[in-house]
Amino acid sequence: MKRRTFIVISAALAIGAAYIAVNGEEKGTSTKKSEKVPAATVSERIDYFASHGWEVEEIAGKQITIPDDFSQAYEEYALIQDRQGLPLREYAGKNGHLYVYEVKNYSPESRKMLAELLVCGDTAVASMIYSEDGGSLRLSVS
Repeated sequence: MKRRTFIVISAALAIGAAYIAVNGEEKGTSTKKSEKVPAATVSERIDYFASHGWEVEEIAGKQITIPDDFSQAYEEYALIQDRQGLPLREYAGKNGHLYVYEVKNYSPESRKMLAELLVCGDTAVASMIYSEDGGSLRLSVS
């Protein structure tokens, strides 16, 4: 019985390793293909969040420049965008507009949550939900 169990477990591990080797990624780190998300108008930006179940209200906005070279923190931000299928990396060095929203339908442990949407031209290139306390809680939008 022990030999049979060992063979079954070994086979399962081999299949799992083969899957990772073929797909080139581990579970939880997959990336979506970049897609163009329209964000030229207020309604398109609000609709983007609504399509993922978030109710938001715009509270701020500012012009920013996406760095050419990503720091460690910006790289972590970029990985979130990769997993969501947003093309942040394609816009390195470009100017954009960062919109900040208050999330109206989610407040874990009574924390105020914020949402951000980074737009270049008429395309959303990055987004995230985070706690107002400096981002101790961070979530992808999708």
